Amino acid sequence: MDKVNDKLFNWASDIDPEAIRQAERTARLPIVERVALMPDAHVGLGATVGSVIGTRGAIIPSAVGVDIGCGMCAVELDMSAEQLPDNLAPFMPEVERAIPAGVGQGHHHTSTAAGTWLDTNKPRFSTKLDSKHQEKILKQFGSLGSGNHFFEVCLDERDRVWIVLHSGSRGIGNLLARDHIREAKRVCKDKGLKLEDRDLAYLEEADAEFGLYISDMLACQDYARANRDQMMTRSLGAFREWLGHNVAELRRINCHHNFTESEVHDGEKVWVTRKGAIRAGVGDFGVIPGSMGAASFIIAGRGEATSYESCSHGAGRRLSRKAAKAEFTVEDLVELMGDRTWLVDKAAALLDEIPLAYKDIDTVMADQTDLVEVEHQLRQVLNYKGA
Repeated sequence: MDKVNDKLFNWASDIDPEAIRQAERTARLPIVERVALMPDAHVGLGATVGSVIGTRGAIIPSAVGVDIGCGMCAVELDMSAEQLPDNLAPFMPEVERAIPAGVGQGHHHTSTAAGTWLDTNKPRFSTKLDSKHQEKILKQFGSLGSGNHFFEVCLDERDRVWIVLHSGSRGIGNLLARDHIREAKRVCKDKGLKLEDRDLAYLEEADAEFGLYISDMLACQDYARANRDQMMTRSLGAFREWLGHNVAELRRINCHHNFTESEVHDGEKVWVTRKGAIRAGVGDFGVIPGSMGAASFIIAGRGEATSYESCSHGAGRRLSRKAAKAEFTVEDLVELMGDRTWLVDKAAALLDEIPLAYKDIDTVMADQTDLVEVEHQLRQVLNYKGA
């Protein structure tokens, strides 16, 4: 770990200098207690992706981001590699039917689980949910999305089978986050606050808009978690049906990596925003994915105080999506994916997710040995993403 200054600490050995400068701008905000850059840190919008931000009496909505509650879910199955069929390709259409993926994609019909979630949680939202909001909640409940969101069948170092997926709050989180980010900018402008970056606009606890944001944010965080659980339930059902027999679930981990919570650190209450970071306190378990062609890790937190008991959420991008498409070819991606089962027919659309666009996950994990203990290393044998 490198102490950049009294309010900025960096765990990344591979980091763009601009990410450091961006984090320094965040750390200079009067509401910020400390910023911890995780090993996967890279430039984001306003706040650095892979940063943990402790704030006093205020929250930066854009630091939470537009995919509120995005995170990981992993299930260990009572099954070994030798029990898997030799060819997983026939399972891919079953995954696609169980879990819609892609920009704006969702289910054609509302599920009972989606309706129950909305009926139970609708009063929690501060925003009056119109028909557009409600349709997104209902149709996208149990769907994956696009970008770096994925579903995988993996094997650990013991050859035990895991199901792993990555997704968030989908369209409802995006819509509400953008509304509140605009409100935060308006509030700061009305107060005459001078910000180095308008995307670092914040809401203070005394602001009426603060409570409105908190209500929507917490509801979206819960939607994201429930969305992952619903996808896992549907995919496990499809997997068991495809196998033709039951497989027991031994363990499930479901963790956010885009969220904020009120926590106590150093004896004081602070809002801790993890923008591309997971909680890694003692007793916390998490999932740190690499890329679609690299290892993922099941970890236990060590409770390092300086990081606000946090760790990285993944490998972190090395190249932007545009740069990745310019530097690499479809042939490069096909070669790197090797003998994995994946959507090779959509390789051109998935090129910006090529593993070489991401940092080396082994370096990322080596940078945070003081933050986490590795329980299992996973290698994917099937990867499904929204193109």
